[in-house]
Amino acid sequence: MMRRRGFLGTWLGSVLLAAFLLAAGLPGPASAEEFGPGAKKFIENLTEQAISMLTGKELSKTERADRFRKLMKKTFAIKGIAKFVLGRHWRKATDGEKKEYLELFEDLLVVTYADRFAKYSGEKLVVNEAAVHGKNDAVVNSRMIRVDGSKSLRVDWRVRKKAEKYVIVDIMVEGISMVITQKSEFASFVKKNGGSMSALLDELRKRIQTST
Repeated sequence: MMRRRGFLGTWLGSVLLAAFLLAAGLPGPASAEEFGPGAKKFIENLTEQAISMLTGKELSKTERADRFRKLMKKTFAIKGIAKFVLGRHWRKATDGEKKEYLELFEDLLVVTYADRFAKYSGEKLVVNEAAVHGKNDAVVNSRMIRVDGSKSLRVDWRVRKKAEKYVIVDIMVEGISMVITQKSEFASFVKKNGGSMSALLDELRKRIQTST
């Protein structure tokens, strides 16, 4: 069984909660000079629009999951992340395995995190600055303020320009990369199962069924 940490683990729950507090209402970057400020604004607007969309107590489980999925697909480079964390095993997979893997990867995120919005308790994200790397990448630095008074978390968002819009390609929590952590876990699982892609797909199916 894969360790329930990293991208799909509980330690990232509060960060993903903040991440999806965003409706894709911001325009894309108009130029390289505007990319940094725009990326910062993209993250700054996380908490405004989607709190009302995803945290309402009147929402059914299905409706919340549907809204969560739509926001996730608009704000995260899900396919790119999924391919990266699978690493070299992506190239070895059949077309059918690739298709199912992408579907399961997305479904698992939805069943794992959508219901957490029903338990939203007022976490806040304080955005500090954005560091631009090249023309299309920026890392936005922020801190997650937790309502229980415990130590805040440093959260860095890697934002990329894709098709004239902003997408999140990684989250670093206290310096630990979400995608690198998950890539390591997937690689370890596949290796322990003799390089079997079907074993990984079975595991993802089981975890989805367990969380449903």
